[in-house]
Amino acid sequence: MIAALRDKFPEAVLTLIVSREGAGLLPAITGVDRTYVIHRKLSDVKIFHAVAREKFDYCIDFTGNDRSALLVWLSGAQKRIASNWTRVQSKFRAGAYNEFVADRVSDLHTLDFHLTLLEPLGIRKVSTAIKLQLPPAAREKANDVRRAHKIDHPFVIFHPGSARTEKFWHAQRWAEVIDYARTVLKSTPVLTSGNSALEQRHIAEIKSKLAQPVADLSGKIDLLTLTALVEQARMIVTVDTAPMHIAAAMGTPIVALFGPTGLVDWRPWHARGRVLSHACACKTGAKEVCDPDPNTPRLCMEAITVAEVQAALDEVLLK
Repeated sequence: MIAALRDKFPEAVLTLIVSREGAGLLPAITGVDRTYVIHRKLSDVKIFHAVAREKFDYCIDFTGNDRSALLVWLSGAQKRIASNWTRVQSKFRAGAYNEFVADRVSDLHTLDFHLTLLEPLGIRKVSTAIKLQLPPAAREKANDVRRAHKIDHPFVIFHPGSARTEKFWHAQRWAEVIDYARTVLKSTPVLTSGNSALEQRHIAEIKSKLAQPVADLSGKIDLLTLTALVEQARMIVTVDTAPMHIAAAMGTPIVALFGPTGLVDWRPWHARGRVLSHACACKTGAKEVCDPDPNTPRLCMEAITVAEVQAALDEVLLK
């Protein structure tokens, strides 16, 4: 999207506002003149004031929540663009915009959906390639991490964690696949995840079932360093989470375990590898997304077997 905007408006000042969760990738995103990071704290008031002071021509909301709607309204832009679904969801939010795009995110891959939001600016049929340009320091830091943890080539990253427990796969199954990568595929396994207590408990349970210890980087590295490690990895095995999309951007082969989220809008974009997913009773509607009730059994994740994942690893590595 940024590259398309830059091509259309080469002299424009492009401002990007992101949440704190994605801020770590900002050094790898080119073509932006100014960035703001929303921390969901009182200190964000400074950002709201800064946006209100600027004289924007166009403002595009890729998020569609109350906070982003307020920022769009404060921008005072001539064109304030959002999905029509934003208008359907909330009359309050709808007042922040004056241009609506008909497509909904549930009908398209998220990247395609975001590109449709550029159409009111006359931008169509642009490249869908995702480009991250890692600074040399990020690769150097990744090499330092590998040396410190004795991570030899070839190595495979396993990222079992997620902020949503319904995406979790059985710890015992993860352990069997990780042991398989080491003993049969002769690859060094590396564990990564976020630093939340939820994910750390999941990682600890997986480690307790492994035949041998593995390099555990979970909660110990920043997002930019993780991206550099993903770039160097032989493959990543993960649930539907941010590192899956990072791997797609970096061209690293992927084996992705999809359960409760929709394949249409969240599959890895033009990625090398395999996506494993099963239809099941916990999914509702044409979009094939699981019932949001946290007490609903996640049969879709249960249906993914160890043998299926091991076969996917074999297939991806032989390509």
